Amino acid sequence: MRAIVVVALAASGVGQELAWSDLGPLAERDAYRGVAYRFLGDGEVRAWIDIAPAPGQRLWLLWGSKGDERGAEVIVGGVAVPWRGGGWDGFRWRELSLPKGLGGDGFEIELRSAAPRPGFVAGLRLCGPDGPVPTDPTPPPGSERVRLLPSRDDALRARGEQANEALRRCRDYVRGWLAHADPETGLIPRNLSDGRGYWNGRDAAADNYPFMVLTAAWTDRALFEGRMLDMLRTETRLTSRVGALPDDWSFATRSFRHAEVDLDRLVFDGSEYVKDGLMPLTEWLGPSPWSERMLAIVDSILEHAPIDTPYGRIPSTNGEVNGEMMQVLGRLSFMTGEQGYLEAAARIADHYLLEPGHHPSRDADRLPLRDHGCELISGLTEVYLACRFRTPERAAAWREPLRGLLDRVLEIGRNEHGLFYNLVDPRSGRVLRGGLSDNWGYDLNGFYTVWLLDGTESYRDAARLAMSNLLPHYLAYPWEGSGADGIADSVEGAINLSQREQVAGVDEWIDANIARMFAIQRPDGIVEGWHGDGNFARTALMWAAAKQQGASLQPWRADLVLGAARDGPALDLLLESDWDWSGALRFDAPRHRTVMHLPLDYPRINQFPEWFTIDAGRRYTVTSTGTAPRELSGTELLAGLPVALRAHRALRLRVVPAGG
Repeated sequence: MRAIVVVALAASGVGQELAWSDLGPLAERDAYRGVAYRFLGDGEVRAWIDIAPAPGQRLWLLWGSKGDERGAEVIVGGVAVPWRGGGWDGFRWRELSLPKGLGGDGFEIELRSAAPRPGFVAGLRLCGPDGPVPTDPTPPPGSERVRLLPSRDDALRARGEQANEALRRCRDYVRGWLAHADPETGLIPRNLSDGRGYWNGRDAAADNYPFMVLTAAWTDRALFEGRMLDMLRTETRLTSRVGALPDDWSFATRSFRHAEVDLDRLVFDGSEYVKDGLMPLTEWLGPSPWSERMLAIVDSILEHAPIDTPYGRIPSTNGEVNGEMMQVLGRLSFMTGEQGYLEAAARIADHYLLEPGHHPSRDADRLPLRDHGCELISGLTEVYLACRFRTPERAAAWREPLRGLLDRVLEIGRNEHGLFYNLVDPRSGRVLRGGLSDNWGYDLNGFYTVWLLDGTESYRDAARLAMSNLLPHYLAYPWEGSGADGIADSVEGAINLSQREQVAGVDEWIDANIARMFAIQRPDGIVEGWHGDGNFARTALMWAAAKQQGASLQPWRADLVLGAARDGPALDLLLESDWDWSGALRFDAPRHRTVMHLPLDYPRINQFPEWFTIDAGRRYTVTSTGTAPRELSGTELLAGLPVALRAHRALRLRVVPAGG
């Protein structure tokens, strides 16, 4: 669908034809009785008349009918003008009353579908007070072809096509990896080179498998409920070695790859699996067999935590492990209501923020700000948040040392554009490893969280500074050598923050870097042949969710296009398919509240952001192409809105909260 801009054809004057346009270029395939037209059931028509409104001007529509009456929602200069007409066979010019009070150098006209059924429109004319009544659909002598510009429907379709590509690529990624699964166990290998002979917790389980599960949940429910669930049951049965802690499983020997039990290795693998994989699944799916596996692993890590501190036992001396566990435990304390999870998280925070000799910036000579170190910053800020709501006196004791860490990172950890270095010496301020961290957004999640809690403007400013410099300076930056994983992590950070802060250029930067990432995928669906391929799918799914504003179609099919965008409090959606389809349109929910029971939706690593969410307790007005508005409850919408699509016929929907 396209919109037109109607341009002046002659100087304004009494009795003259001021502006004219036919809609032939919009018709694509539709003509009736020799007249090309636009069917409003296919989408809106928007026109900008580049002439200052004046008293007495008359606007004419070349309106079509097939012996019946048809309607349109016409908005002129922001004012709704009632319109219906018909009862004849073919096209006739009919005058549309212009609202009083139009001002400016021009005005916009928008025509949308309305009851009793969508209309046909083939032309627009603006005349002076004494202009003639149009008598034919042909252009006046000397007129020129008008320029065509995208309409809102075009923008929605473009978003839908982007989401469609992302979902198809994720589906192909799953198929590609399943082709390399072990025939006996069904488990995927760690990678397709030196690690193709075994499954492991920190890589195959943590980074790759979960996003195969999420892709299947979105695009293939039979695969999700079948083979994906079977893989979970198999890995739980085979790889659980100490309690629920996973260990490497050899496909050749049908046994553990390591003869000895190494608790540090098992804790590391378990922490990676729960934080990188099972927690994102849980935040999206809610309670499931995957969340049960997560809780079992977390409980085993806490049961076997080997490190003594003055505050109690903690899982590790490794900052990445402890950061991951603080993130998971803080969230689980809300999700389950179990105080023990918060206590376990607080012990780790006490170790880093209160125990002498362990502060990450004051007592260390190395502070990683990339994926093996950013976990600690986010973990400490997540536990700070949890205790602000549960045990505020504990959070108060951490406030100064936590801000000391964050302020030192801002002081010595960034370049002039606000992006973070990979590794710094926090005491001397030296940069120890050149290049920029693809996890800049992961670090900024923590800063932004503390801004939400304490209102420290410099922490919000840090996020906005980095975002504002992406497009002009880092459009094609070689994150981790420009591999798909580095691009995926960087884009994920931008998606997560852009859901909260609108900064010019960020959306364009995200789209451009998604294209870079997509270009790496091979024809067989494999991306690069290692566990980082899962991060490709993770970020592609996040991008698709943004383009669809959290909505989805079930059952999914590769020809389906769903694009969505906010319009103030309302949501506009456009749905299309190459063949007839029927199913359900599903909407996003405020998952941070309904699934995780969090007190606010703060930014989290590997979180799938919420977009247009439906509140079960509210009512919504839903308008679709050619139908009268319906009022539905949030509960009804969350259960899925029944939808039927006709091949190559766009369906336009608008969802507006009651009172919105």
